[in-house]
Amino acid sequence: MISEFLDTAVAYAWGMPLVVLLMGGGLYLLFVSRFLPFRGLFRALAITLGRFQHKGDATASGQLSHFQALTNAVSGTVGLGNIGGVAFALTQGGPGAIFWMWITALIGMNTKFFECTLSVMFRGKDYTGEVQGGPMYVIQKALPKSMLPLAYLFAFCGMIGTAPLYNAGELANILHAEFEVSKGLVGIVCALIVIVVFSGGVRSLGRVTDKLVPFMCLFYVSLAMVIIFLNIEKVPGVFSLIFREAFTGHAAVGGAMGLTFAEVMKTGVKRAAFSNEAGVGTAPMAHSNVKTSEPISEGFVAMLGPFIDTIVVCTMTAVVILVSLDMSTYVGQENIKGVLITKEAFILNFPTYGKYFLGFAAVMFSVSSMLGFANYVQKCWNFIFKGLRGFGNRTFIALYAIGIILGTISSATDIINLLDLMFAMMVLPNMIATVILAPKVKAALKDYWQRYP
Repeated sequence: MISEFLDTAVAYAWGMPLVVLLMGGGLYLLFVSRFLPFRGLFRALAITLGRFQHKGDATASGQLSHFQALTNAVSGTVGLGNIGGVAFALTQGGPGAIFWMWITALIGMNTKFFECTLSVMFRGKDYTGEVQGGPMYVIQKALPKSMLPLAYLFAFCGMIGTAPLYNAGELANILHAEFEVSKGLVGIVCALIVIVVFSGGVRSLGRVTDKLVPFMCLFYVSLAMVIIFLNIEKVPGVFSLIFREAFTGHAAVGGAMGLTFAEVMKTGVKRAAFSNEAGVGTAPMAHSNVKTSEPISEGFVAMLGPFIDTIVVCTMTAVVILVSLDMSTYVGQENIKGVLITKEAFILNFPTYGKYFLGFAAVMFSVSSMLGFANYVQKCWNFIFKGLRGFGNRTFIALYAIGIILGTISSATDIINLLDLMFAMMVLPNMIATVILAPKVKAALKDYWQRYP
């Protein structure tokens, strides 16, 4: 009954109205910014790499550098959704869904600019006095009091939607299937790692992610590139298939699925939102910890997230799967474990070491996501409970660790449906606030270009 309820709820939540809000709102922001992602990409790289400085940054509020803030955000988005979630997209929406993941990511780069700029413009403080930000603070500080319930809706759904259930479950699946490691043991070890790192606070988290994220992305992309070169003759056909089925839909997955255009598009948008989280409101919580006096500068940096996550990493995974496997064999299977589909592609190309390569990548991606999500869940937790007796930091860490363990023994399909539902409920308040406040960002952007041409 729970599974049926979640299936139905997700179908309604991710109906066309939400897709229109996410994509239509994103297109509106793209129009307002005059295609900013393409004009501001080099500035974003310069700021991230420390080659462009702003006056006042040295004495500004915040805990993280631009690079640490980006890796903190990417640690939450580049996870097993990039390995297993892409396989879900292919089984649910066919190869055409990948095209709509790309479109959503390109629009999402601009959306992240707006939402992350706002999260720095309207920062607040938690009950400990630490500078914090995110959609709930933006709504609280910049919108009428009548809209405050939207802030609490976002925070409540954020506590559940950014829980580490999916990444913990997928990691347990692959380690159990290939190395016979107990799923419960995987959960316990991951929980202990998160407790140790996150007990040091957001600064400790930044020190870990700024080393882990670049290494894991380079490692995984390098492996994917080797597989692509081994199957280079199939690559043109794969891209042709993606573009063709993005608009026809009926031939998805080798003709095994009778999908409509709307289903293919919705699947791509939903999986892209789950992957890079543009418009969902998670990244603003990470970027709000940046130490800067210029909110616009962190908006630039935030644009790099969807590019790294979806355009690079997700595309690599999709091509690896499509050049290696016949996806029609996976259609209609109950409780599909997406990461195990990607594993089959790796083993086919690396018969001896494939499972070890992907296993290592899965551990890095999963642990980094659990660390990034811990930051998000804690911000939502503190916004709601504000240090209320019994709901302090120790209680939060204990419950988060229990959530990791529960994720390793739960149904993959139910988990992804639950998180999709919560993400939908997070999109609503975040996109509404971002669209309403877009003129403030536009004015700040004009002022920024005049001072830093």
